[in-house]
Amino acid sequence: MFTLINLVVIAALFMVMAMVGSPEVAAMVTFIYPLAVCLPALAVNVRRLHDVDRSGWWLLISLIPLVGPLVLLYFQVSAGTAGPNRFGDDPKATTLSLE
Repeated sequence: MFTLINLVVIAALFMVMAMVGSPEVAAMVTFIYPLAVCLPALAVNVRRLHDVDRSGWWLLISLIPLVGPLVLLYFQVSAGTAGPNRFGDDPKATTLSLE
């Protein structure tokens, strides 16, 4: 969901920059927006890797050209581990508490 909302925001920013037509505004937006989204995107990716029982250090594999981003994409779209793993409980698990 984070990625989808991020893509919508980027599309809206590009439309606004096209309407404004100022290269200074475009340069400022293309510099500020990625800085604002960098840490939340990192956190979302690490949490997703934890869902598939991988360490956050696996994000560094994206630095390997061609193969790295494909491996990371596979981790991102694969189903999470069933039940709890070393990073915590399954967020999709339904539990009934009788407290």
